[in-house]
Amino acid sequence: MSQSVPPPGNPFAQGAAGPAPMPPAPPVPPAPSRVGLGLVAAVVAALVAGGVYGGVAGAIEREIGWAAVGVGFLVGFAAGKAGGRNPVLPVVSAVLSLGAVYVGQLVALAIIGGKELGVSATTLFVDHFDVLTQAWKEDLDPLTFLFFALAAFAAFSGSKKAAA
Repeated sequence: MSQSVPPPGNPFAQGAAGPAPMPPAPPVPPAPSRVGLGLVAAVVAALVAGGVYGGVAGAIEREIGWAAVGVGFLVGFAAGKAGGRNPVLPVVSAVLSLGAVYVGQLVALAIIGGKELGVSATTLFVDHFDVLTQAWKEDLDPLTFLFFALAAFAAFSGSKKAAA
């Protein structure tokens, strides 16, 4: 008659104690702080994206909502890629994107006003900045605030996603 249950133990071990346990993994060193680099990247991206946004809006003589989203995303993406996961960068990116959209709108007004008045947009922007801001205030509507909100949201989320 045969056994229905195998005998206890490992028949192939031949007295071996088994494999040695693995040592624990070494701790992961903390990532270096690159907040300064992230801030510089965000400022540069805000200046460039705001200028391009204003140039495009001035050339076609209208604002485009998705372009404001693009401005915000570029600012946030640059900050997140260069600066990493620091929790300050998404907030700073959102604030800088607001400034970039504002400057872009002023650049667009300077381009449009320069065409109508027969002066250069640079002259209008530098020498008559007060006139531009007054024209911007008179042109405010709910869409302007929507563009600001979209840009800030895109910057915040873009910074978080780029750092992941």
